[in-house]
Amino acid sequence: MDVTLALLAAVAFAGGNVFQQKGTLEAPAGEDDPRFLVQILRRPVWLVGAGLQAAGWVLQAAALNHGPLVVVQSITTLSLVIALPLGTRVTHQRVGRRETAGAAAVLIGIVVFLSSGSPKGGNMHPAASVWWAAGLMSALLVGTTVFLGRRRRGAARALLYGSGAGIAFGFQAAVTKVFVGELGHGIAVLLGSWTTYALIASALLGFALMQSALKTGVLAPAISSSNAMTLFASAILGTVVFGESLGHGGGQLVPAIIGLGIAAAGIGRLASAAAPASAAQPEPA
Repeated sequence: MDVTLALLAAVAFAGGNVFQQKGTLEAPAGEDDPRFLVQILRRPVWLVGAGLQAAGWVLQAAALNHGPLVVVQSITTLSLVIALPLGTRVTHQRVGRRETAGAAAVLIGIVVFLSSGSPKGGNMHPAASVWWAAGLMSALLVGTTVFLGRRRRGAARALLYGSGAGIAFGFQAAVTKVFVGELGHGIAVLLGSWTTYALIASALLGFALMQSALKTGVLAPAISSSNAMTLFASAILGTVVFGESLGHGGGQLVPAIIGLGIAAAGIGRLASAAAPASAAQPEPA
C-alpha cells in the first residue's frame, strides 16, 4: 500500500513541479524580485501545478502513515524521471547527455544508498529535545543554501535553492509522519499541537525556495537537488528522530557512502545545465 501511494505521489509531484515552473517563468517579475511569488497565484497553469502538488502531499501523507519515512521518500524521488521528459514539452527544457547522465547518477546513487539496508520503522513518539535539534540543524542548513544561492545565477542558483527546499521538505515529511497520527483526534488537538505549525512553516519555506529554484528556468538541477536532499534529509531524520534502521551491521556503511557519492556527482553535473532560451524572457503581465 505504501509503495503504491508513494508512486502516485511521485507522479503528482512531477507534474506539479513542471506546471509550476511554467507559471513562475510567465510571471513578469524577475528572479530577484519576490513579487513573483504573488504574481504566480494569478497564473492558471501554476494553480494546476499547485493542485497536483497538494494531491501529491495527500498521497505522500497516506503513504507515510503506512510505511517508513526513508522508503516512502525514496520512491517519491522517482518524480525526477517523470519531470525531466515532461519539462521538455511544457517548458522546453534542454535535456541532453549531460542532464541525462546527471539525473541517472542521482537515481543510481539513491538506489545504491537504499539497497545497502532494509529500512524499518522505529519510535513514533520521539523526545522533544530530538525534534528541537533536528529543527535547528535543518534551519541552519537551509539558511546556508539561501546565503550561497543569492550569490549565484542559473543552474548553480537552481541547485542551491533546490537543495534548501529539499531540506525543508525532508523536515516537513518527518513532521507529517507524526501529524497524520493526530488527524483523528479533532480540530482542538490539531490547533494545540506543535506539528501543525511546524508543518505550515516548513511547507511555506520549502515552497518559496522551490519556486525560486524553478524561476531560474533550469529544471534539472532544481528538481534533482530538491529530490536528493529531501531523501538524504529524510534518511537522517528517519534514523536520528524515529530510530528507523537502514541496515544490519557496519558492513552496510561503505555501499551507503558510495551511493551518496554517486548521487552527489550527479548533482554536480546537473549544476552546469543550461536554461532553455525561452526562460530568459517572461511573458508580459
